[in-house]
Amino acid sequence: MKRDGEVIESNIPARLDRLPWSRWHWTVIITLGITWLLDGLETTLAGSFVGVLKDPKGLGLSDAQIGFTATAYLAGAVLGALLFGYATDRFGRKKLFFITLGLYLAATAASALAWNFWSFCLFRMLTGAGIGGEYAAINSAVDELIPARVRGRVDLIVNSTFWIGAALGSLAAIILLHLHSLPPTLSWRFAFGIGVVLGAGVLVMRRYVPESPRWLLTHACETEADDIVSGIEKQAAGDRGRLPEPEETIRLHVRRSTPWNEIWQAIFERYRTRSFLGFTLMIAQAFFYNAVMFTYGLVLLRYYHVNEAGVPYYLLPLALGNFVGPLCIGKLFDTIGRRRMISITYAGSGILLAVTSWLFVHDMLTVHMQAACWSVIFFIASSAASSAYLTVSEVFPLEIRALAIAIFYACGTLIGGVGAPALFGYLTQTGSRAILGWVYYAAAALMVLAGAEELWHGVAAEGKPLESVADPLSRADNAVPQPAN
Repeated sequence: MKRDGEVIESNIPARLDRLPWSRWHWTVIITLGITWLLDGLETTLAGSFVGVLKDPKGLGLSDAQIGFTATAYLAGAVLGALLFGYATDRFGRKKLFFITLGLYLAATAASALAWNFWSFCLFRMLTGAGIGGEYAAINSAVDELIPARVRGRVDLIVNSTFWIGAALGSLAAIILLHLHSLPPTLSWRFAFGIGVVLGAGVLVMRRYVPESPRWLLTHACETEADDIVSGIEKQAAGDRGRLPEPEETIRLHVRRSTPWNEIWQAIFERYRTRSFLGFTLMIAQAFFYNAVMFTYGLVLLRYYHVNEAGVPYYLLPLALGNFVGPLCIGKLFDTIGRRRMISITYAGSGILLAVTSWLFVHDMLTVHMQAACWSVIFFIASSAASSAYLTVSEVFPLEIRALAIAIFYACGTLIGGVGAPALFGYLTQTGSRAILGWVYYAAAALMVLAGAEELWHGVAAEGKPLESVADPLSRADNAVPQPAN
């Protein structure tokens, strides 16, 4: 094993990027992408059962308390992302995506056993911590294992599986709320068990996903990294025989950890423009999504007088629109390019939200028209939100990738998301469409501004190896350093 500071030369990144798409890659995106599915499931279940949770025979929560439980979930996600994001870069991707999923399973099971408002908030916060940690560990692992030529579309589609979870949550809510043998006030407890069952199955499947060879390469584990890539090559080659020879090598200094001063210098000095870009994209999409999704059920109940059992029916088409969007336009992020497509999707969804909000304020939409408008908006916005995670996961160096994801996810969620559900829960109680509409306008404006920032400072990362998008901090050759932008 090499010691810290020694130089290694390897073609492992190039070998990973030149692989043909194979069954092994499907295994990676299914077993790791389940994170977003679980998050979507959690979010939708909480929204679908708002009526039951407000029932005195349930937990007897008010509108404001419903919003506060969503805020607790997001606050936990922020703390989990920061804690586990640093640990992911320090101790490895694979160790952490077992730990974070384990925390999620335990906290979700506990949520089903909550006995009052405060216990429910605590367990939702711990559930969020597990999901927040998953975002950092999984995004970094996926990007480091997927070939560069398809990284954009794969990342967007993986992130959009959030909405498969949302659709499953809606279907589960519909079934549980209509089971005559199960009292509605107990149905929400069984609903959280769905996440436990799914997560437990994925925990077993993740045994077959290896550690990131890129991470191993910088942590004195060159032999292990080579063995992993050789095994992947055998599976990917299949009947193709020999794979094309990798064209590039990279020289790195071995290091087991990155000093905090170097982390600070990279994020806030060398790549400060990229940091501001990631910060802007994350804030805009977090406020946009969290404000709408965590309170959509309340809007349906208060303004459109939908009964409790009917709420999931309106969440289902919204979830499907969000998932289909990246499937249809995700490829364009690798062909037309990151900068153009991110700008278009951010600005486009913001403009559509502003128009829909105006119609909502003036009471010009029926409940079905409102649902259709949201579905169209989120068909576009889903790709925009996913591209924020794609951006922060590929424009920072290997050694701090997971931490960078965690920092910008945490900042965006803290500023753009944590307070939004509680705020909107309070605003819906006022019964004023005008007041609620002004906050929707603010969310629309943030999306348009984020689209303009991407157009101005976006990074053309499509089809490029991660090491050329951002030089590793441990790079040892004499190549011209990546300019700060």
